[in-house]
Amino acid sequence: MARKPTKKTEFVLFDVIYEDGTQRSNRRVPAEALTGIEGEAAARAIIEGQDREIAAKSGQAPLRIKSVLRTGAKLPEKEWKRRALLSD
Repeated sequence: MARKPTKKTEFVLFDVIYEDGTQRSNRRVPAEALTGIEGEAAARAIIEGQDREIAAKSGQAPLRIKSVLRTGAKLPEKEWKRRALLSD
């Protein structure tokens, strides 16, 4: 018997810089969450939620996000640092 086709969930990948200077790459956010006006603000909220879940399981405090940028976005390093400073 043939299998039923499953719904394919698409994700958008983001790079995240935290206030302590660490960076996490390829954080997954469902593409359907980014369709509204909010865009990267919605991604930031989803990633913060993921961080809270991870922190709860590990028993550590969640890190504060400084900047969120789509993976593969072509920005010079100076611009990346400037965006990180502006997002405070």
